Amino acid sequence: MSKVNLTIDGIKVSVEEGSTILEAAKKAGVKIPTLCYLPEIQSIGACRMCLVEIEGSSKLQCACMYPVSEGMVVKTNTPAVHKARKFVLELILSNHPADCLTCIRNGNCELQKLANELGLREIPYSGERPKARVDSSNPCIIRDTEKCILCRRCVSVCHEIQGVGVIFPQKRGFETAIAPPFDLDLEDMPCTFCGQCLAVCPVGALYEKEYIDQVWQAINDPEKFVIVQTAPAIRATIGEEFGLEAGTRCTGKLAAALRRMGFDKVFDTQFGADLTIVEEANELVYRMKKGGTLPMMTSCCPAWIKFAEHFYPDLLDHLSTCKSPQQMFGAIAKTYYAKKIGIPAEKMFVVSVMPCTAKKFEAQRDEMASSGQRDVDAVLTTRELARMIKEAGIDFVNLPSEKFDEPLGISTGAATIFGSTGGVMEAALRSAYEIVTGKSLAEVEFHQVRGWKGIREAEVEMDGTVVKIAVAHGLSNARFLMDRIREGSCDYHFIEVMACPGGCIGGGGQPISNDHNIYEVRKKRISALYEEDRAMALRKSHENPAIRKLYEEFLGEPLGEKSHHLLHTHYTRRGVSYRRKNIWV
Repeated sequence: MSKVNLTIDGIKVSVEEGSTILEAAKKAGVKIPTLCYLPEIQSIGACRMCLVEIEGSSKLQCACMYPVSEGMVVKTNTPAVHKARKFVLELILSNHPADCLTCIRNGNCELQKLANELGLREIPYSGERPKARVDSSNPCIIRDTEKCILCRRCVSVCHEIQGVGVIFPQKRGFETAIAPPFDLDLEDMPCTFCGQCLAVCPVGALYEKEYIDQVWQAINDPEKFVIVQTAPAIRATIGEEFGLEAGTRCTGKLAAALRRMGFDKVFDTQFGADLTIVEEANELVYRMKKGGTLPMMTSCCPAWIKFAEHFYPDLLDHLSTCKSPQQMFGAIAKTYYAKKIGIPAEKMFVVSVMPCTAKKFEAQRDEMASSGQRDVDAVLTTRELARMIKEAGIDFVNLPSEKFDEPLGISTGAATIFGSTGGVMEAALRSAYEIVTGKSLAEVEFHQVRGWKGIREAEVEMDGTVVKIAVAHGLSNARFLMDRIREGSCDYHFIEVMACPGGCIGGGGQPISNDHNIYEVRKKRISALYEEDRAMALRKSHENPAIRKLYEEFLGEPLGEKSHHLLHTHYTRRGVSYRRKNIWV
């Protein structure tokens, strides 16, 4: 592709033909403010914050949309540009609540940051505001229309990246609102609760439903034995909430912080991930040998599961029956572990720290109580945990490294990479290969399933059998694969699906970065997980000594009667109907 040369604020820069002024400015090191822009997803000029002057043009132009041309001269720092940007921001703020001190995004709000950078000290305009509405109907996501700035980022992500499309701009002009059709609640829509809308919202219009008070109450209840499990991806992201660089591994500090918060035992969801792999790898081998439904698809991601239930209810037999690591952990904690330490299951309170908002929904599913008690009692996001650590006055950055408690804190490198797209597939292959061949796997890293491509395909030979596999992240990519299965043109044996781009490291409950190129941040987090995997002594789930002991003392064998009862589940044919005034349409 040919190059285009232009000048931005006196800086000469060369970019590829078809680039925008905003992209050229970034290459030149010139910062142009934006609110609605998302790299590779949305450039619509809705917010008008990126206005710039172009020599020879009679009016200001949006840098995020305007294409570069040879010899173009752009100015981003003139009185006219300053005045226009400030005027636009004043209009946005005139229709925005001034409750920054109590807003969940206080200190990490793009609107607040821009107001400070542009030196706004008062709002000269006041008037009527659109009617506000707070939707807290579901266990995962709260939607506050009063704080919405109509940037449409959430709409683009929901439609283009996830292919779900449950929110749209409703009405027109002053009455415009971003909402489901007919202003329905999210719980009445085929929303997957993936939380990607939260991850891109620049303000506090979308945020997770908090369970912080319930967890503190349990910790402070002398009648409760409170244990916590923390998902693999958390160790690579929690540090960002305390000013550390993206991708900083904080495994030891995380365990130390949880212990200081008052949890009775600090465990690792990676134990549940290893257990999931043992069951799932055996399930795959069983299906391939006994003629079960293929391709088998992973079931660790609750947003993906809900997506399949809504949009592909006829294909639910393709899903692995394994519960997710979160739920397997809870079931084992309230049976095997509770008995081992002599604590009644009803007195045990299991808290999960997850990168995912949909995990809150998963924990409340009716199917997730096979032990007679709910597997998991409360789910916190990474952001909620960070708030609790700060509330407790814990100096996270300077904490010493500590280990997770045993036995449910013992894990392998295979479990660590669960947090990255392709990680579940790779972990399963490490175990499935040895189950099928009876041989030790010398090279445990399957680079074929790694990377950022939306759909990745590979073939792995196991004892003379060629196993065809695929990995998809982002529900739009999952939809492509499901359509192929439905039409009979898919010959894979095993498919991994993660709802969030990048996998769990990009979950809706992870730290929100002010860096608009969120995918680069996610790639740094992924690298951290692979680094930790390489540093671990054990890298195959079936070699976890605590897992082996669990089967010897309690479960018996993979896919056995007790495993089936506690560790496996079934799914619900939901369809895509929506409810309006208690009538299904």
